[in-house]
Amino acid sequence: MLIAAAFVIAIGFGLVSPVLPAYARSFDVGVAAGSFVVSIFAFFRLVFAPAGGALVSRLGERPVYLTGLLLVAASSLATAFAQSYVQLLIFRGLGGIGSTMFTVSAMALLVRLAPPTIRGRVSSAYASSFLIGGTLGPVLGGALAGFGLRLPFFAYAAALVIAATVVAVRLSGAQLRPATTGPQAPPMRLGEALALPSYRACLASAFANGWCNFGVRVAVVPQFAVAVHDDTWVAGVALALAALGTALTLQFAGRVADSVGRRPLVLGGLVVTALGFGLLGLSHDLVVLFVLSGVSGIGAGLLNPGQQATVADLIGAGRSGGTVLSTFQMAQDGGAILGPVLVGVVADQAGFEWAFGLTALVSLLAVGPWLLAPETLARQAPAHR
Repeated sequence: MLIAAAFVIAIGFGLVSPVLPAYARSFDVGVAAGSFVVSIFAFFRLVFAPAGGALVSRLGERPVYLTGLLLVAASSLATAFAQSYVQLLIFRGLGGIGSTMFTVSAMALLVRLAPPTIRGRVSSAYASSFLIGGTLGPVLGGALAGFGLRLPFFAYAAALVIAATVVAVRLSGAQLRPATTGPQAPPMRLGEALALPSYRACLASAFANGWCNFGVRVAVVPQFAVAVHDDTWVAGVALALAALGTALTLQFAGRVADSVGRRPLVLGGLVVTALGFGLLGLSHDLVVLFVLSGVSGIGAGLLNPGQQATVADLIGAGRSGGTVLSTFQMAQDGGAILGPVLVGVVADQAGFEWAFGLTALVSLLAVGPWLLAPETLARQAPAHR
């Protein structure tokens, strides 16, 4: 049910993503203001993440998940009725708060429900549903926008209400917690997690993942593609090939994470990501650009299941860890916000070659903590068997 709900949520998010900047500019603002309305969603996710993690630890995953979905639905509905640019920013920011609530609680539910030996596959399936939904959503959103820029926001709100209703009906509170005969283990505290080298490595790779795959890929790669090849369709194909590379890799990466280990998969993902982005700035041939876009997508597909399964291993199925999960999410959101800004400045001052070189360096720097981190799969699997 969580994977199906993630698919519906991702389609809804994709519905509004292609029209949001144009909708913002309809309030007679410039390009920068039109871009800022996209960033404010991620900014509020980052700011509210600690509170979202605390709510999960205090109230439980299911109520926080449902409340988050309904809050984003209300935000989307209010956005459709916005009468000014300021109102648009406020309503969109509230959606970022709700997004943090359901994202962190969904991760906590997956930690609780997935047995240790299939955590990598569960993470892959969950990520794949988001990726496929996020790929289909913009196509539908572009078609709906032909009937008015406000219509996709109504559709997004409806999709979120449907997802919340299905999850509320099909997942009762009793189904979300394993039966226990003894006292329940206390929640994992952030200080306890930070003392573990594997968790610190996860924070480093999450930041690099946000910087490279959620920030630079979305915000800078399209501009580079258009600047070099002077045609907007090139940017769309480059992003589509990156998404395709991620989707195909996720089909087997989860199984590798559950059989070989989390650590080799993350290390490989970071190196492949660095290779794809590092060479991208040097690619002035169209075919090379497309190939390297696919390579960067493969890196993302290798990286995600391993690091998410590692965080789940560290928390364990018998404990909650809302703050631990929200901090992991904050690291990724921080990279997604900071990366495009700094890389954009470097691109303006020194060119795209140095900008993508910096992106590759960020990914390679995250390799260091993982070289010092122990494998977590070996410690979990014997207990499960």
